[in-house]
Amino acid sequence: MQRMNAAEVAPQGYQAVLGLEKYVRTNVDHTVLELVKLRASMINGCAFCVDMHSREALGAGESSRRLFAVAAWREAPFFDERERAALALTDAVTKLGEHGVPDDVWDTAAKVWSEKELADLILAIATINVWNRIAVTTRSEPPAQV
Repeated sequence: MQRMNAAEVAPQGYQAVLGLEKYVRTNVDHTVLELVKLRASMINGCAFCVDMHSREALGAGESSRRLFAVAAWREAPFFDERERAALALTDAVTKLGEHGVPDDVWDTAAKVWSEKELADLILAIATINVWNRIAVTTRSEPPAQV
């Protein structure tokens, strides 16, 4: 059962996060953005977001095969160099450890993404992590029917 509706309880805060969401949607490649959102949501155990982003990606033409493979992206042959770098960065940022993002992950991403693209990608990863934390904490559930 959902604990609260954060959008109703703190509408200004919710709108601020939504503003960041709108920014990344217009500045990050849509395919990469959906992969990043799905991967972070899987790591964070956010059923609401896994459901939403997999449905959105399918609706935008992404293959179910690639979406299922996001869970094992390192072993899957379905992702290009930029997508792999984005997924590795997503893993590192989402699971931020004591030593932060490893240099090899950063260096690989910096080779295939421009500085502006990297900044936008980091904002995208941070944004989905905020959404995941809101949804997991408030126990938001996917819709029963779509």
